[in-house]
This record gives sequence, structure tokens and C-alpha cells, in this order.
Amino acid sequence: MLFDHDNDDPIRVLNDAESWELLEAARHGRLATFAAGELDIVPINFRASGGKLYLKTTPGTKLAELTIHPGVAFEADGVMQDEAWSVVVKGTARVLEHASEIEEAEAIGIETWLPTVKSVYVEIEPQHVEGRHFRLGEEPEATTARDY
Repeated sequence: MLFDHDNDDPIRVLNDAESWELLEAARHGRLATFAAGELDIVPINFRASGGKLYLKTTPGTKLAELTIHPGVAFEADGVMQDEAWSVVVKGTARVLEHASEIEEAEAIGIETWLPTVKSVYVEIEPQHVEGRHFRLGEEPEATTARDY
């Protein structure tokens, strides 16, 4: 088990350090953007480093959306045999433009799924991080008896 749970509770709220530990080990997540009155969510490769998230992408819809409205949400998770976790980051995205920033992002080593050229780096500055760890199991039987 990645984390101990108090009182046999199946859900454990993670602190910021635990959430970042999971994010730093993960490589895939989902980015939620909002622009022109539309919500969008897409799978994306990323790396967490220094308390920020870094994405590598191509020009297109998600890049246009986060440029129009930089407020984003990001979620990464992991599911194992008897446990799972989820971390949500809400923050502000910005395209990296300065050569020194791009070099730093390249050094992080974001791996991509698709064999396409991705030349744009994006940094997400978090405003809020929230993580949960779950002990998986069967749903308990509900009692129908009521105390009147």
C-alpha cells in the first residue's frame, strides 16, 4: 500500500508533498481547458518538477484554448490491484517563450505517446493541489433498518 489509512477508512486525503510525490512519478494525465464558453478535456503527457507541471504539445485546439483562457485543471491518477490515487491541480497555464525556459523544460524529459513533433512547451503554475488515495474493495451491503 502506498499510504496508510486511519481507522480503516477507504479514502485518505493526501497532503501537498504526497500529491507532488505521485505527480513526479506519473507521466500521463488529462488537461481541462475552457474557452469560448466550451469545456474541453484531453489526455496529455507531462512532467512535474519544482512544484510546477510541464506539458509538451503542438499548435492546435488545446493550445489555443489555454492561450485564450489560461485557467486550467489537470488530473493524473493511478490504479493498481487493491489501491488507486488521484491528484487534481488547478492553476494557470502559460506557453514558454524564452530560450532559457524552453531549455529547462527540455531537460525535464517529457516523453510523448505519439510519434509526432511537439515543439511547444507549457508550464502550469498551481494555485490548488488536491490528492486522494483509495483502498479498493467491494461495496458494503447497505442496511435497510432505520432508527425511528
